[in-house]
Amino acid sequence: MPDQIKTDCLIVGAGPVGLFAIFELGILGLSAQVVDNLDKIGGQCAELYPDKPIYDIPGLPECTGLSLVENLQKQIEPFKTQFHLNERIDAIKNDKDLWLVTTSKGKVFVTPNIFIAGGVGSFEPRKPPLENVTKYEDKGVSYSVSDKNFYKDKKVIIFGGGDSALDWTVELAKIANQVVLIHRRDEFKAVNHTVKQMRELVKEGKVILHTKNQIEDVIGEDQVKKCIIKNNEGNLTEIDCDEILIFHGLKMELGPINDWGLNLYEKQIEVNTENFQTNLPGVFAMGDISYYPGKLKLILSGFHEASLAAQEAFRRARPDETLTFRYTTSSKDIHEKLGVK
Repeated sequence: MPDQIKTDCLIVGAGPVGLFAIFELGILGLSAQVVDNLDKIGGQCAELYPDKPIYDIPGLPECTGLSLVENLQKQIEPFKTQFHLNERIDAIKNDKDLWLVTTSKGKVFVTPNIFIAGGVGSFEPRKPPLENVTKYEDKGVSYSVSDKNFYKDKKVIIFGGGDSALDWTVELAKIANQVVLIHRRDEFKAVNHTVKQMRELVKEGKVILHTKNQIEDVIGEDQVKKCIIKNNEGNLTEIDCDEILIFHGLKMELGPINDWGLNLYEKQIEVNTENFQTNLPGVFAMGDISYYPGKLKLILSGFHEASLAAQEAFRRARPDETLTFRYTTSSKDIHEKLGVK
């Protein structure tokens, strides 16, 4: 039986709304832990449009998805929240007034409150429909990088043409024995600066580039040893490798949330508008994944929803204490929590 992690609130999703929920819980004195399926903090803001301007955040005439996430991270620094990335919630079980939550890595959280702030659902990597690709997952085939040093002195093949594929091509070229980049087109969707960096590395012989090719098969025993690619004319090329990274983008799914017994409305989770609680006591939904009449899919709406959900979360986590609403501008207690003098 794995050790149980006790927390006042478990937040599912590390996007802007999940990050702001940490702040709202923190100023009430509540602890939080965060689980996210992605390998980094920021949700769809950081993954899908890090450089895209956002204009509807109050007080910020313009910001990017990445800068918004960075500022939210600064805002929650005083609370020293622990993040569990590359991990998803597999199951929840009710135990009186608590929830036992099990993750894909076998961790068990015990909490009175679950905040679902998963955007439009959990992000799952798009996987090639090939049996051997699935067979060699965690045996040389991966869809994200959790530790770049793992690839030091190895022969790495990277599939994809977007920001993730090219960012890691440039980064791993510094430490890997060999980096081979494979894309099905000649054009790339990454930012121009990174594309130029990649092409310079190709000219210098530090990256091998194959365009108009796709993955055809993976060969190995206990570990990946070779990858076969196929070009548009049907010709096959066999490449030796130690590791394969596939960045074909993400698809958005509700995933195991479908099995939690929540009331759903067109792939969204129904909530009330008093505290954004679902039909399950202590389970709240906020951000794009929540539904109620008049719902607007705006980040600022998610911030409002997180604020009210935090108030109810306090009542569940501290049933013997009185919740007194206080403004952050005038509360000495809140200032102490934030380290403000």
